[in-house]
Amino acid sequence: MSVSLQDQLKKSGLIDEKKAKQLKRAKNKQEKLARKTKNPAVDQHKLEQDRAKSEKIAKDRQLNLEKNKQAEIHAVMAQIKQLIEMNIVAKDGDQKFSFTAANVIKHIYVSQTQIDQLSRGTLAIAMQKDGQKHNHVLVPMGVAKKIEQRDAKIVVFKAQQNTIEEEDDPYADFQIPDDLTW
Repeated sequence: MSVSLQDQLKKSGLIDEKKAKQLKRAKNKQEKLARKTKNPAVDQHKLEQDRAKSEKIAKDRQLNLEKNKQAEIHAVMAQIKQLIEMNIVAKDGDQKFSFTAANVIKHIYVSQTQIDQLSRGTLAIAMQKDGQKHNHVLVPMGVAKKIEQRDAKIVVFKAQQNTIEEEDDPYADFQIPDDLTW
């Protein structure tokens, strides 16, 4: 048969009979007061458990938000990859077209009609990621705009639309040579 803590403390001499009765009366008084006021006594252990549970819930919610953001990023990247793969325009030329990507001059070889389409803004150059390797491919401008809505860094070149009217151009009388490339 187990001996209560109060009995053990009495036997060891840490408390006497008078102190034990006083503690018992205080405990009974507290329980009686809690029943009368219908406010249970504050249990520190239960409060700590509730606080720990709410912290765990908040931490789990934060982890779920991070997982959802990662899943959303992966979904967007998959959409971009699919848009590029479905709309690649074949590079079928031997003329070098130069453009800048991340402050570096890059070159691709395309045909003269593709150079004209690039300069008029009907074609754009996008970066296609194959694992660690990055290829530059031609895509139609409509597809490039859809890609830019998802991630603007993927479209590395698109022609600037001229907002200056041709009438104000002082060099309009001078012809540009056909064989000029940079």
